[in-house]
Parts: sequence; structure tokens; C-alpha cells
Amino acid sequence: MDNVFLIRLAQFILSISLLVLLHEGGHFFFAKLFKVRVTRFYIFFNPKFHLFSTYDTWFRRLFKKEPVVVPEKTKKDKDGNEYKEKEYVGTEYGIGWLPLGGYCAISGMIDETNQQLSEEPKPYEFRTKPAWQRLLIMIGGVLVNFLLALFIYSMVLYHWGESYIQTKDMTMGMKFNADAQKLGFKDGDILLGTEKGTFTLFGTDLYRDLSEATRVDIMREGKEMSLTLPGELNLLDMIKKQPPFVAPLVPAEIDSVLPGTPAAKLGMDKDDKILALNGKPIDSWNDFTLAISKLNDIVTAKATKTDSIKCRTIKLVFQHHATGAVDTVTTMLDNDLRLGVIQKGIWQMYEPTEVKYGFFESFPAGIRYGINVLRGYVDDLKYVFSSEGAKSLGGFGTIGSLFPPVWDWMMFWRMTAFLSIILAFMNILPIPALDGGHVLFLLYEMITGRKPSERFLIYAEYIGIFILIILMIVANLNDILRWLGYM
Repeated sequence: MDNVFLIRLAQFILSISLLVLLHEGGHFFFAKLFKVRVTRFYIFFNPKFHLFSTYDTWFRRLFKKEPVVVPEKTKKDKDGNEYKEKEYVGTEYGIGWLPLGGYCAISGMIDETNQQLSEEPKPYEFRTKPAWQRLLIMIGGVLVNFLLALFIYSMVLYHWGESYIQTKDMTMGMKFNADAQKLGFKDGDILLGTEKGTFTLFGTDLYRDLSEATRVDIMREGKEMSLTLPGELNLLDMIKKQPPFVAPLVPAEIDSVLPGTPAAKLGMDKDDKILALNGKPIDSWNDFTLAISKLNDIVTAKATKTDSIKCRTIKLVFQHHATGAVDTVTTMLDNDLRLGVIQKGIWQMYEPTEVKYGFFESFPAGIRYGINVLRGYVDDLKYVFSSEGAKSLGGFGTIGSLFPPVWDWMMFWRMTAFLSIILAFMNILPIPALDGGHVLFLLYEMITGRKPSERFLIYAEYIGIFILIILMIVANLNDILRWLGYM
């Protein structure tokens, strides 16, 4: 188990723990506010056993609350013998062993805890409270997650500010694939904006704007001009195709050479430039990466070791920065098809734009940033219902891989805020077993004045749980197939 896996796992567990704690804390807060009894509050699920648990006796004593009542209930064992069981009516706090979420068990509520509601309703139960109070209890988790994301984004901007390279400053332009070139783009064009607005930085928002735009403004050979776009490009295809629709053009110049690698043995050095690979000209790292990707596909398809060695043997042309001399050599890539060079990136080529925020300035900026992230996520959700979109679903492995391979607090908090927004949005979807399902039935009750039957709610809960289990299986199965190399 390597360090990268452990670092990503630690970040994932810490982030999810924080989000689950605060999400369930939102339900807990409103439940306590409206004097609804909460029997259990757990981070992670605890089927059969838990890692830790405690009762709130200490809390009640500290704040001089009413004494804990432990009435005895008569029950029968498997042999029919009666016995007395004490029931604690306070709250049990605990940590489960299954990190798939958490729960706040609220008395008198039909949920995944599957509690029995056959007894007469009690004044401290969820089902006896007015609909508006039950609505606030149900949206409490989503509300906390959404506000948490905005707060984290604001604090990230306050502490670290923003650092990015504007697309207009990428003076070497962009590299376009065949689909983009059919629309009129040429390698070296600089993207400026669309009718939707000016581009700021290169990322998903830029792709999204291009997919929806009917006009794009570019700089070509020092002159501004516009191209016509169809307005309905498939965003998923644009990003997933190799090479992608557009990427910053990065010259194939070497930043550094790793010792003991094929590149080191060839005498390659910093600032040397790769000119050709297997007879094909290379004018950028975009070209080099694509060529290696094609080689990898060929190697994967070959059955014998001899075939693999033949594919890994390449003819390379490169130019020495120090002397200007050009070498043409034959070498063999390592088993992972690596030459052993570190590429120069756009951060080394261009001066970044730095933006700093004061404490009070950070809040409106963080709110704008968070709302933009949510808008983009919701807009992209339509692709989930396509075959390629379904294949793009990812489970815990995909989420964990989004965290950086080294511990980076800025990236950790950005990812936590992003996951918080996703958690808020997914939970408010009108699916039974999610908060949004409960909200849907409560809105129906508030509008019509009629409460759905408990039988209906129980069956709806089962259906919702089934849907969620299927989605979880599909997402995590995709992770496994990617790991095995089938996707």
C-alpha cells in the first residue's frame, strides 16, 4: 500500500466525516429546536456493531436538564420467557464502522432506521409536529451542507486568494482536435470568450461555455476574429475524447530528467526539446502524450513479451538546448511506457494572475464561486442519463482520487466544499429515502392538507433505498472496471 493511497484515503475519510457530522447535525439542530426526541446520532453506519458510542447523560447533567428516564419494558425471549428491558430515552452518540454516510434517528419518523410506528403517537415524536417544523427538520442537513460549502469557499479565497492563468495571456495558444478543427479552429488560436462572456481561466466552465455557445471569439496571428458554433456540442465528448476538444498548447520542452531513466541514459537535459517520435513530428506535449497513449493501446493488445518490447522501442529526435545540436536515437521506454522526463507546464510558461480578498470581500466572492460550482454541476447532470454518462459515474474510488496525492490544505478544503455542494444537491433530489423525498411528501401534505399514509411512506422508503443501492453498485462497479482496465 503506497503513501499516495494512504494520503488520499486519510483526506477522503476526514472530509466525509466532517460532511456527515455537519449534515446530520443540521437535522439534529432543528429536531432539538422543536423538541423532537433524537434516539441516535451516528457518524457512519453501524450494522451489528459500532466503533464507539456514548450517551448524553453527561450533557444533561452539565446543563441541568430533566433527569434521564429509563422505563422498563416487558419483552419475551426466543423461548417465550418474559424479561424486563430498560430503554434509554436520551440520545446515543456513536461512530459506526461502515463509512457510507451517517444517520440521525428521529423518533416517530419513517426512515432507514425502520423503527416501528404501531404505538400511539407521542408529543415528542416527529409525526406529531406541524408540517412546517417537519419540513425544517428535513432540510436542515441540506441547508448546513450548502452554507458550509459557501463558507469554506469564502475562507479559502480569504486565506489563499486566487491564482490562475487567464486564457488571453496564453500567448502560445491552444491545441485543437479534429472535431474542433472541423468547426474552424486552428492550432495556436487563443480563446477569448463567447456571447456568454469573456473567458477567465482554462477549465470546465470554458468547455461548458463552448458547448452551449453559438459564437466564439478568438485571437489568431494577432488579429481578433469570431467563429460560429452549433450551440449544442456534447460536453462529455469534448472532454473525454483523446485528444480533447481543446487544451493549452505546451511546447515539448523538458523541465527536468529523472535519474536512471531512458532519458537520462540518452543524455537529455533541462530545456531540451523533443522534435519527433517514430517519424512523426512533435510540436507540443499534447502531441507527445497522444503518441504515448496510442503506444499504450498497442502494448495492451499485444500478447507476447517480444511484441511488447518491439512496441516499447522508439525512434526519438530531440534538440539539445545548450548546443542546438539535434540527435536521432533509438531507445526503449520503461515498462510503464515512460521516457523519464518531467514536462514543462503552463505555470512555468506564463505569469499567473493573483487576486487577494479581504475578510469581508471573501464572502460575496465565495458565494459567487459556490453558486457557479452548483450551477455547473446541475447543468452537467443531464449527461448522466446517456450511455457514456453512466460509464462516467464513479464511486468512492473516484471521489478519493480527486484529492491530491500530497497533503495540500487548500485543495483539501476546496474538495470538501465541492463534495458538500454535491451532498446537498443529491440529498434534495425528490427520491424516497433521501431528504428530498421526505420534503416532497411534506410539500404535498402542506398543499393538499392530506398526509400520505404510513404504509405508502414505508413502501416509498424501500423503493428509494433500492434505487440508491443500485446507483451505488453501478458507480463502484465502474471504479473496479476502470482499475482492471476494462473502461
